[in-house]
Amino acid sequence: MFSYRHGFHAGNHADVLKHTVLVQLLEHLLQKDKAFWVIDTHAGGGVYDLLSGYATKSGEAQGGIHKLWAHRKDRDLPAALKDLIEQVEVCNTGDQLRWYPGSPQIEAQMLRPGDHLRLYELHPTESRALLTHFADVKRGVSIQIADGFAGLKGCLPPPPKRGLVHIDPPYELKEDYRRVLNTLKESLARFPTGTYAIWYPQVARREADLLPEQLKKLAPGKWLHVSLRVRATARDGLGLHGSGMFVVNPPWTLYDTLAEALPWLVENIGIDDHAAYVLEADIQ
Repeated sequence: MFSYRHGFHAGNHADVLKHTVLVQLLEHLLQKDKAFWVIDTHAGGGVYDLLSGYATKSGEAQGGIHKLWAHRKDRDLPAALKDLIEQVEVCNTGDQLRWYPGSPQIEAQMLRPGDHLRLYELHPTESRALLTHFADVKRGVSIQIADGFAGLKGCLPPPPKRGLVHIDPPYELKEDYRRVLNTLKESLARFPTGTYAIWYPQVARREADLLPEQLKKLAPGKWLHVSLRVRATARDGLGLHGSGMFVVNPPWTLYDTLAEALPWLVENIGIDDHAAYVLEADIQ
């Protein structure tokens, strides 16, 4: 149950897509003065060292954030990718890319005094890393060593009635797909106006293929779906060939922002001629 370690995958192509979307959702919420909550159901360790440990064993960041980092000074880099680079630069100095911020770190460094970040992490090693990373943070961040699916029920709606829920399980178990659907359905009943961002992997598994269409049925007229495929499915069916983000109650500007960024990602992060993106929305 606890074999997944995000450090192996930190900064890969899936993180680039996920965090590009996440930064844009946070930027939208920050446009109003009213406070909001961010709830992250599967937080991970917070920040990852790309020059040691798990990241060097997998090398996945080389095919993701390192490719984007190499173009960070390009004048024609799409705006959404510039915004992501700015958040990565907060954790690094000079030209060297060593630290990659996970979702909790990006969320924490973007929030204002008065906003609140609630993080859930059940993995024993990841939760210890998360507690250590935020040990000196006195306000604005609360960490729960608990199941984020279950914990989410008790904090919706958030007191400000504004919020972003980030649902990002490892999908090690087939049950995770079912729990994502059930959690979103229950959460929308409690907090229908919230923004929900659900990440999912593109892998050779039926549950992954079906998930986007199943999510659409839960939020008709209020969703955006984006996916980035970087390569063909491996012959043995193993590995991640792409990923997607499904957003409920997205900002109306998100579609056009991603439409500018996705062709760049396909061209610069894509591995073979199967690289492609999907961008679709139903926003009534």
